[in-house]
This record gives sequence, structure tokens and C-alpha cells, in this order.
Amino acid sequence: MPRVAVVYLEAGGGHRAAAHALADAIRLQGRDWTLDLLNLDLELQSIDPLYRLTGIHGYELYNWTLRHGWTIGSAQQIRMLHAMVWALYPLQVQVWRKRWRELRPDLVLSVSPHFNRAMYSSLAVEQPGTPYVTLFTDLADYPPHFWVEDLEQHCICATDRAADQAASAKGGRIWRTSGMVIHPRFHESITKDRAQGRRELGLDPHLPTGLVLFGGYGSSRMMEIATRAAQSHSASRPVQMIFLCGRNRKLADRLRKLTLPYPVAIREFTNDVAGFMALSDFLIGKPGPGSISEALAMRLPVIVESNLRTLAQERYNVQWIRERGVGVVIPSFKSLAGALDQILDPGIRGEMLRRINRMQNRAVFEVPDILERILEERPDVLAGAGVSTRSMPRSG
Repeated sequence: MPRVAVVYLEAGGGHRAAAHALADAIRLQGRDWTLDLLNLDLELQSIDPLYRLTGIHGYELYNWTLRHGWTIGSAQQIRMLHAMVWALYPLQVQVWRKRWRELRPDLVLSVSPHFNRAMYSSLAVEQPGTPYVTLFTDLADYPPHFWVEDLEQHCICATDRAADQAASAKGGRIWRTSGMVIHPRFHESITKDRAQGRRELGLDPHLPTGLVLFGGYGSSRMMEIATRAAQSHSASRPVQMIFLCGRNRKLADRLRKLTLPYPVAIREFTNDVAGFMALSDFLIGKPGPGSISEALAMRLPVIVESNLRTLAQERYNVQWIRERGVGVVIPSFKSLAGALDQILDPGIRGEMLRRINRMQNRAVFEVPDILERILEERPDVLAGAGVSTRSMPRSG
């Protein structure tokens, strides 16, 4: 049976989510593959200077800045990261060569940006001819050296913009999907009664409901959203909110202490984001590619902020939302009242929903088909039977 190594980052949570979404989709499809899920941060831990000095992983620092909303200057931070990646390139190649010798994968799938050159180069030396595939977990690349490298690799892209950027590389092949990879649960029919679900959260079953979501680590920006919504709340524009704070208990506790004039439900980390989206009418958050794609799959228009705090790699997402007319983009959450007016207006909302309903994102089921087509070029690999999916411990 084919052995596929999937490499992901912990930073932000989206890369890990994509890796596990694909693993679950492959399992659901009953494919006879062995999957090795590799956490890049742990794989490179032995050569990570920050971890060796402080015991803190780089992704922990990154997620901490997201949690506090300290994202101004993200473009400069990316350049600093790339300088470090380049300086450590020879050591990365050594680590990955050892790892490929241990695993002997038939295909490597990366859902990680920044580090693809070392992974590709080490695989090319250790196992010449083994396919290397990069799956973009962004709607577009943020060049240089973010997703696209001049390598003989396969690139799987969710948008025409990303595909055009990948085409600028000297080598490789491009595969286009119908959208971003999101977990299969966002494609499932949810049968639970919506009104009853809202009642169980202590909400009004009939009020327009916003879901406030900033990824798996939350953000202090959610406090401003709560208070801005309170300032704009009125009998003529009633609304209620669900706040998903992720792994950010302090934020959840701060929100619970607020006295708000509208019904509210506050939850910490959950694996049932799809269930909460099913109870909601729209999403408020940052323009992250994963949360946007999940919301649209659940037929929710979005409200996002675009300013200096917007992560550099997510700035195209704002343009994408505007071009497709599937949400409201505001310069800051000071303008939340106007955004709520738009997204709750029956005419505007109806047109957004018509556009959203035309979208049919099946990427999580399309990517395994693409990988199988790549593997078919090596027919000896497809022989065998049995299924095994596992997360691999880091190498020593």
C-alpha cells in the first residue's frame, strides 16, 4: 500500500486542521494508504535555536501574538523568519534526509509554507523520483518563498490566483481544486433543530445570530466586537452573539464578566465549530482562509476587518471576499454597526446567500483523488491492502 507523509505546522492551527481533515477524508473514502502525520515544529525541534535557548517553540510565540491581536508588522516578521530558515537550511536537509530514510514515503504532501525547499531537496537526494506535493492552505501565495519555490513539485491550489502564482515557478505541475480543504464535517447535513440548539445555549431561538471566531486561540479583538455590538444594539436591530474563544480561557472569562444588552453564548475550545455555525446567521472574525471557507460551506456571510493588523498572507482574502460579494469588509470594528446593518438587510443578505449557494467546495474529497493520480505514475506503489493512519512521533 502507498505510504504518504503529510507535513504540517502548528502555527495558527490552519495547517494542522488541513492535515487532519485530509486524513479523515482519506479514511472515510476507504483508501489503502498508510498516512504519517508529521509535525514540522517537532521534527525540527533539535535545530530550532529559539527552542534550544528558551524551551519555547516558534509556533507558541506566533500563536501568543495572535491571541493578543499583536499582528502589526507581520510582513517584516515573515522576512525575519525566512532569513532564519535560510540560515538553518543545511541542518534542515540533514534532519529531513534522516526522516525520509526512516519512513521511505511513496509521496510527501506538505501543508506547510516557508520550509518546502529543504524538504523537497532532502527527498530528491534520499529518494529520487518520489513525488513532492505542496497543498496551499491559503487562497493565494505571499511571495517570495512562502508557498511557491522553483522546484519540480506538484502544487494544489484553491484559487485561480494561487494557480497563476504557482505557474510562475520554473518546474512542477499545478492542480486546481474547487476551494480550500476544510474538514468533512462541514459538508455533512446537520439534523439538529436550530431553534432548540439556540435555546440550549441560552439564546433566543428567533434572533439573528452572529458567530465570533478568531481561530483556535481566540483574539483580544473579540472584546471590542462584544462592546461595539452592544453600542449598536437596539430594538430595531436586535442581534445575539456566540463567542468561540478557542484555547484562550482568560479571554472567555473576560467576556463573561461583561454586561451586554443582547443574548450571548461564550465557549472555549470545541471540535464542533460546524455545529455552532449551523446555529448562526453570519460570521465575524479575521480573514483567515480556513474560517472563511468553513463559514461559506455552512452558508454564512462574513464580516471581516482589513487594516494594518491583517496578516500579510491574509490580505488577498479581503480582496477575494469583496470580489465575490460574500461578506462585508470594514476598516476596523469601529464600523461594526454599519456592517451589521448590511448583513442583516434582507436584500443585501439575500444576494450574498445566492452567491454563496453557487459555491460548491469539495476540495477535501478532491485532493485524495489528485494524490492518487500522482501515485498512479508509480504503479508499483499502489499494490497492497490495508489501511493505517497515524501521527508520527518526532525523530530523536
